[in-house]
Amino acid sequence: MTTFSIGETDFLLDGRPHRVIAGALHYFRIHPDHWADRIRKARLMGLNTIETYVAWNAHEPVRGEWDATGWNDLGRFLDLIAAEGMHAIVRPGPYICAEWHNGGLPVWLTSTPGIGLRRSEPQYVEAVSTYLRRVYEIVAPRQIDRGGNVVLVQIENEYGAYGSDHDYLRTLTELTRACDITVPLTTVDQPEPHMLAAGTLPDLHTTGSFGSRAAERLATLREHQPTGPLMCSEFWDGWFDWWGGVHHTTDAAASASELDALLAAGASVNIYMLHGGTNFGTTNGANDKGRYAPIVTSYDYDAPLDESGHPTEKYHAFREVIARYAPVPDEVPPARPAAPVLSVPLRATGDWLPAAGSGAGAAVTPPTFEELGQLGPLVRYDIALPAEAFGDSDSAVLAVAEVRDLAWIAVDGAPVGRLQRALHERSLPIPRGSRLTVLVEDQGRVNYDVRLGENKGLVGPVALGGRELTGWSAQPVGLAAVAAGIPAASEQTTAGRTGLAGTFDLDEPADLFLDTDAWSKGFAFVNGFFLGRYWRNGPQRTLYVPAPATRSGANEIVVVELEHVIDPVAAFVAAPDLGHREE
Repeated sequence: MTTFSIGETDFLLDGRPHRVIAGALHYFRIHPDHWADRIRKARLMGLNTIETYVAWNAHEPVRGEWDATGWNDLGRFLDLIAAEGMHAIVRPGPYICAEWHNGGLPVWLTSTPGIGLRRSEPQYVEAVSTYLRRVYEIVAPRQIDRGGNVVLVQIENEYGAYGSDHDYLRTLTELTRACDITVPLTTVDQPEPHMLAAGTLPDLHTTGSFGSRAAERLATLREHQPTGPLMCSEFWDGWFDWWGGVHHTTDAAASASELDALLAAGASVNIYMLHGGTNFGTTNGANDKGRYAPIVTSYDYDAPLDESGHPTEKYHAFREVIARYAPVPDEVPPARPAAPVLSVPLRATGDWLPAAGSGAGAAVTPPTFEELGQLGPLVRYDIALPAEAFGDSDSAVLAVAEVRDLAWIAVDGAPVGRLQRALHERSLPIPRGSRLTVLVEDQGRVNYDVRLGENKGLVGPVALGGRELTGWSAQPVGLAAVAAGIPAASEQTTAGRTGLAGTFDLDEPADLFLDTDAWSKGFAFVNGFFLGRYWRNGPQRTLYVPAPATRSGANEIVVVELEHVIDPVAAFVAAPDLGHREE
């Protein structure tokens, strides 16, 4: 029986000192047909371990409907890691952050009345316990002492940055052990004394998360973890992007130097990220530290393997450093080839927004996405406008307590403006009319700190001319159904909100990069596969189309445009464009 344990100064593999040299891959951000390829390239860089979070809301978006198949087949992912001769680290949260929507927590959980997140609150603990038992049913038989490859399991995630409920951490630890998890258990926090103290327990092995000043931060970590191996279990080698920002990169040589410092100190490491992947669909998270900043579709992260899974300058720099401390295979993955270049004319099919539903006047205040059970990104709100709110004027000010996150305003079907949370916009003048329509987009659920689980939609009262508007109807927009109906639509117009559809041929399935500069804001699909969001706000200018989503012969592209089209064409380009780099 192979064993993995913690010694006085090292991890021990069958009693012998062992250094973990790991990289992060999130199975839920990578097409399952690409899992084996990314894992193999990790081994060729010199890694001996793959780390992954588990995204609860990917496995159980609806309460009680647990799914561990297809994209969610954690067991298959771990088995592919084992087949490559590598170990695995599992970080099941339940909170994961990861710039993933809602930090990995299901909306049904965070919207439960009276629930206390990430602490010893009965409703939360009960739900978390059910979730972790399901995860550990997958993980337990794959532990290294059962003939598998899982060597470490993490408890919670950077908990010291959020809370200090040690009873909660103890509950998670006891549950984990009761579920027959026998490998060492870890925690991770930024190397700040108060975070390290708050985020762990004496019987858990404390690790750090940082991307620079390795010697200093390892020293701080050692003060809080007096014995056992030092480990940076999130070595930040890049960063994420948000809409309206810049494309973040880190210098390959500087990152390699920090990795060298870590390994020279004898520490173990998990590179975050080895390969970032993509926030396909609407799975991106958001941050709000005074200003709301939704994460872009790409999670390239400036990682050693780029978004499409090919080696970058950083891959080769890290590989060279690792070779000083561990064996590295001779084989090196090839560079990314140029992708097929195509220009596809699109048919603009006109406004795709479904008509207002029944139930007009059913709600006093606008219901939230959560109250409507809407897991998708769009809700349509309608209300009759009282003439008295305008008085003797031809216009009045529409004021919303809070918009989460972007609202398009129309009066009697004519667009009059929009309100954007990121710009702190909450009011605008509207012309006299009889009916108000508001289309609201959830741009991404906050994945960090106290805004976890916040409601989406028009939040709080809405007033016109100082008078509260009551008697709302609200209709969730089924985006998949909208996209499916666009190719068959007959109207031909590019004015305003419109659908776009077209076809293109490929000799064989291939990775593609879809240039979105000809459009304003919306969602794109290829052969029904939901690529994600695009926005001229930048920095991201292309969407990654994974080869398994394409096919030999005819392929179909559908675009759901929210604002207006500059040019009804789909341009597939040779390489990704993730925006202007950070200076």
